[in-house]
Amino acid sequence: MRPFRQQLAICVAGLALLISPVRPAIAAEPTVEQWGIFEISLTGPTNGNPFLDVQFSGRFQLGDTNITADGFYDGAGVYRVRFMPEQPGRWQYATHSNVPELDGHTGEFTVTPPSANHHGPVRVCYTYHFAYADGTPYWPIGTTAYNWWHMAEPLEAETLATLADSPFNKIRMCVFPKHEPGQTNELALYPFEGTPPKGWDFSRFNPAFFQHLEQRVGDLRDLGIEADVILFDPYDKGRWGFDRMPPAVDDRYVRYLVSRLAAYRNVWWSLSNEYDFNKNKTEADWDRLFQVVAAADPYGHLRSIHNGFLIYNNAQPWVTHASIQNGSAVEDPGRAELYRDVWRKPVIYDEIKYEGNISKRWGNLSAQELVFRFWNATVAGTYATHGETLTNASGRLWTSDGGQLYGQSPARLAFLRRVLADSPAAGIDPIDKWQEVNLGGQPGEYYLLYFGKDPPAHWRFELPKFGLADGMKFKVDVLDTWNMTVTPVDGVFTVRKKDDYTFADEQGRDIPLPGRQWMALRIQRVH
Repeated sequence: MRPFRQQLAICVAGLALLISPVRPAIAAEPTVEQWGIFEISLTGPTNGNPFLDVQFSGRFQLGDTNITADGFYDGAGVYRVRFMPEQPGRWQYATHSNVPELDGHTGEFTVTPPSANHHGPVRVCYTYHFAYADGTPYWPIGTTAYNWWHMAEPLEAETLATLADSPFNKIRMCVFPKHEPGQTNELALYPFEGTPPKGWDFSRFNPAFFQHLEQRVGDLRDLGIEADVILFDPYDKGRWGFDRMPPAVDDRYVRYLVSRLAAYRNVWWSLSNEYDFNKNKTEADWDRLFQVVAAADPYGHLRSIHNGFLIYNNAQPWVTHASIQNGSAVEDPGRAELYRDVWRKPVIYDEIKYEGNISKRWGNLSAQELVFRFWNATVAGTYATHGETLTNASGRLWTSDGGQLYGQSPARLAFLRRVLADSPAAGIDPIDKWQEVNLGGQPGEYYLLYFGKDPPAHWRFELPKFGLADGMKFKVDVLDTWNMTVTPVDGVFTVRKKDDYTFADEQGRDIPLPGRQWMALRIQRVH
């Protein structure tokens, strides 16, 4: 593991800078913004196997800060190293290699403050939540489209256009192609040189494959969307053999991928989807691969692993947050909250089943049920991820291939995202977790009370005692989470101690409600 200072995640915008192979480096000093990409590109040997034979890295220095980033061979004699500067100033660099043509190149570049809306990479904040590197809160409202960037250009463009008009600020996506039942056609790009389906040279990567991946990660970055990159998955099922490569190949692939993508500020690492369904790897293999990722990434991007039936030990120090498949856990907030106490880390329920109408039980939730589960996760102090498996004229399912969204849940999740954007930076946490499980917020300041499937006609203004004192004043909004409306309640509510556990409105007032499902209350202190 690298020192914490070197793990601070800093990614991306993209000023690609071509450095002359003549020492010293070019006289004109380049400029890149904070959390942008500074890239060194050099020409080197093509003989032998450059992927195995050549070691190449760059060392970047600003004052006492020294960060080393591994380089990579990008084909056609081109070697690159990418760097994400985490702070403004005048940086120096030097290259190191076992090849004379690539060794000892030096130079300087200036890092300017970030441009508008560039907040840096996402990190864990307040134990259970997230924020960008500049401190701006980040509320994940994610979606899943495993195979979207393996599609034809028009479909990929359609997916990006759909995402641009969606509430989603994170997408889960596989690196390796996902084999679908009955699939016989081959793809345009694969990660290794060779001939499909199994004639691969695992010692040689296919740079064009990774260049295309980088392009799409950059497209997501420009939309403000985090790329939750899934390194392995069990969906090959032996067709191409990417799910059963030798450990040395796995490690080399991980290091190559990280060297190419770590400089993108919007990257998260998911070691695997449904890791326990891959019977070719052991728990020890996953432990090792986590450590390979952590050692190769000088910026400390977020790291997780997604489960099928068997949940990984998310207490391990190399896991930054828990990525959970468990639809039943978010059927009520009390269950959703429990994983927080186990690991004391952020919990994202990345698979809670999907809004859809297919025959599979994991793909036939109603939109109301999916949104209900999101709200349960929210008031429990956790997060959820969307998926859609609605059949349509295109014959493609969003969760697999991307394209268009047809469901009713995205608009309601956009409403939830707006509610979260107006909530405290410290996050939504359970207030009285063993008693009032549907109440989250920050004690004494902010509350979200979610009624879900209950249709109350009124609610007596009473709150758990934590953080309260006589005379505190609050305002209330009625939220219709399905019809996406906010209705302010007239007046201000002043609380007095009622008993050992509760403070209530001093006038004993009730708040009228419309007597239908999917309602919530937002209660905010008036200072």
